[in-house]
This record gives sequence, structure tokens and C-alpha cells, in this order.
Amino acid sequence: MKNKQTTSTLLMIRPVRFGFNEQTAESNAFQNKSDNKAEDIQQKALEEFDNFVDLLRANGVKVIVVNDTVEPHTPDSIFPNNWISFHANGDVLMYPMQAENRRLERREDIIRKIEEDYTVNHVIDLSRFEVQNKFLEGTGSMVLDRENKIAYACLSPRTDKEVLETFAKKEDYKAITFDAVDSQGKAIYHTNVLMCIGSSYVVICLDAIKDEIERGQLLDSFKNTGKEMVAITFDQMNHFAGNMLEVQSTNGEKLLVMSKQAYQSLDDNQAATLEKYIRIICSDISAIETHGGGSARCMLAEVHLQPKN
Repeated sequence: MKNKQTTSTLLMIRPVRFGFNEQTAESNAFQNKSDNKAEDIQQKALEEFDNFVDLLRANGVKVIVVNDTVEPHTPDSIFPNNWISFHANGDVLMYPMQAENRRLERREDIIRKIEEDYTVNHVIDLSRFEVQNKFLEGTGSMVLDRENKIAYACLSPRTDKEVLETFAKKEDYKAITFDAVDSQGKAIYHTNVLMCIGSSYVVICLDAIKDEIERGQLLDSFKNTGKEMVAITFDQMNHFAGNMLEVQSTNGEKLLVMSKQAYQSLDDNQAATLEKYIRIICSDISAIETHGGGSARCMLAEVHLQPKN
């Protein structure tokens, strides 16, 4: 059975105490601390979250919403794609996280809830690597070409090669690794802020990849897998234009999901290239982006499991 790149089912975690996470700020240059009250930040994030869910559902996407818990405090729980991934072969993977308070996001009850309606064959827990200070933060660390079974990953303090190779071996993926830095020369913390793989295209900030050999390997891989490339600038990446996800509606229409600021950062040619293949939908999640340092893609955990009926 050929794997599909897209799914019409997403898991999203509704925040209860969303906010700036001190434990992740050192390696995430996209986070910004503000003087706003915690309650106000949470309230704004909740509004943005609910509007985003409404947009997805209005476009025919099935969204499974699970409420976060008040305790333990998990300020980044709105980004579940870092701790869990779901695969068409029935595997569910849980990942090792760098920040200690992000490890608390891993919840067995969420897997059990999904298992009520979908077939789960194996739960593979890679979190044991945390004791070795080795991390792989799910589909933040890896951008998956599910059809061609390629895992693209820029190595960083949050993306360890050994853990990546363990994932690749278990799920029969080929791992393509590279180094990527932002415009200040700082390692980019997650691969999914600089690139997005769709079924017919790839969006990527090539300027972030300085090594010509690594850049050449990526370009060859995109060519060999038939992806048209849309190159974005550092400035567009800083507006989360790399942090998109291709999904589909329940009737099979392909949708490219991104934030409003990501969409507004695209130029006409980039948007036109993407719109040859897919319809773009976007939502204003600026408070979540500002305080959490993640965007639309980070909020979506794709459920590729087989439904039970």
C-alpha cells in the first residue's frame, strides 16, 4: 500500500495555560517575551485556537480536539506534533523532548482516545533517549515525505542524528540530514520552520543551508521525487512561511494550511506556484506565534491511522 502524503484527520490540543516557555526560549529564536498578563495571553491564544479549528472544519477537515490539563503546567501543549506522530501502518511514535516541561505533554490518555476509533498496532516510545540528552521532536524535527519515505531533518540541539536513525530504521524511512542556520548564524531549532513538503511541491528557505553539498543533496532529492520547489527568504521564514502543512478535506480536496502572517509574506509568484497544486487556507494565530514560537504546522498532529469502521 502506497503511503499518502496527506490526511483529512488532525489532532489538536486546546490550551488551558498557554504562554511563553522559558525552558525552550534559548534554542527557539522565534519566541518573544511580552509584558502581557498570562491570563490575557491564554485568552487570546484560546480565541485563535478555536477560530483555527472552525476554519479547518468549515473546509471539510476532521479535527479531534483534546483539552489540555491545568496541571501539570505545559505552556507548549498547543504544539502536539513534537511529541507524537501517527502512521498508516498503525504505528504511534512518542518522542524525546529537550525541555523538561514539554515531556509532560506526552499523554497515554490521548493515545487511548485515538485508539477508540482508529487502529493502533504499536506504540513506539523513543523518550528513553532523554536520559542521554538526545532529542528528536517529532514532525518538528523531521519533515516527512510520507509517500517516498524520506525524513528531512536539520540537525540541532533538539534533533539528534542517532535518534533520527532509530526512527528511520523502525519506520523504514531514508533520513536526509543537513545543517541550517538563521540570518544571525544560529542553528534553526526545528526543520519544519524552514521547509514544508507537499505531494507535488516543497517550500524551503535554501539560504539557511550553507553547505553546497548538503544543498545539492536536497535539490537532487526534490527533483527525484518530482517536487516543484518554492524558495522562501529568511524574512519569509521569520514570518513562518516554512511552517505550513498539506492536509485534505474528507472529500479529497487538498488544502495548504498556514498562518495569516505566513500567507501575507508570500509574493504573488510563490502563491501562484502553490495554487497550481492546492488551495491555500490561513488563520490569524499571531499571539500563538509570538509567545510560543511556533505556527500553524506545529499545532497539527496528522492522524494517518486506519479508521476502525
